[in-house]
Amino acid sequence: MICTATAPPCLPIVVAWNFVTVLRSDRTWLVAIAAAMWGTDGLLRKPLADALPASTVVFWEHLLIVMMLLPWLPEAARAFRRCTPTERVAVLVIGGGCSALATALFTMAFQVGDPITPLVLQKLQPIIAVLAAFFLLRERIRPSYLGFAATALAGAWLLSFPDPLRVTVSALNPALLALGAATLWAGGTVLGRYLSGTLSPRELTVLRFLTGLPVAALIVLIQGDPFAVAWSNAPGLVLLALIPGLIGLSLYYVGLRTTPAARATLAELAFPATAALVGVTVLGSTLSGTQWVGFAVVLAAVTALGWHERVRNRPAVLVGS
Repeated sequence: MICTATAPPCLPIVVAWNFVTVLRSDRTWLVAIAAAMWGTDGLLRKPLADALPASTVVFWEHLLIVMMLLPWLPEAARAFRRCTPTERVAVLVIGGGCSALATALFTMAFQVGDPITPLVLQKLQPIIAVLAAFFLLRERIRPSYLGFAATALAGAWLLSFPDPLRVTVSALNPALLALGAATLWAGGTVLGRYLSGTLSPRELTVLRFLTGLPVAALIVLIQGDPFAVAWSNAPGLVLLALIPGLIGLSLYYVGLRTTPAARATLAELAFPATAALVGVTVLGSTLSGTQWVGFAVVLAAVTALGWHERVRNRPAVLVGS
């Protein structure tokens, strides 16, 4: 606020106090900061994807995060031993498929496409997660969900191709890789919900990266890629693991504690907005007119679905018994 000579002397104090009160009671701003951190993923991942094989980037990303989480490893190991055989399989699927393999597909999408489309297509995860929950958790879907899903998929089509009426293999590959990653991550969300009664978020986070690490190493071996990286790549790998990884996710969960989900959904728009800003201004990416329309349609459809589920008496998705 800028004070003027005509303003009451106490006005700045009142405004400052109200601002502090809002920060304490509503952390929407913190969710937005976390989402903006996720949006920097392309800034960090794109140069690494150009310099290193995708499998190598993913291996080091998992290794660095596991090293940061070492103090909580014994606790997570004890929690894993308490799990049933089915729950242990779910943990292994989350780590191997929904973490290691999905991140490898996501990184490959940066190697063959622009740095904006893969990030924005990740906003389709809620749409895909609903379908996964329908099959795995017996959650019921109302017809209203189909409208949101169809709109989001139409937007994804427009976003994925510079000319949506002339689809080429070169344009299709990055979209399929990004959608494959989004599908695996959405499956991880559903399996995480299944495990929520047994494992705490911290235990699941540790187990996710710990079980994903050997799978990431196996992908490196199968691809015949090197484990070694140049020292010049080390800062980028550390920042990738820290900023959009651990720090961004931690801030997000802290923010969600006191932020209504409807506002959190809007705050998460900072993620694709930051991704687009970074892609256009820093990474030199360009989108066609129809791609920008698709960008807006995807965000509007997913945000509307999240808002609908929180404010309407008849949600589109019903939790099964």
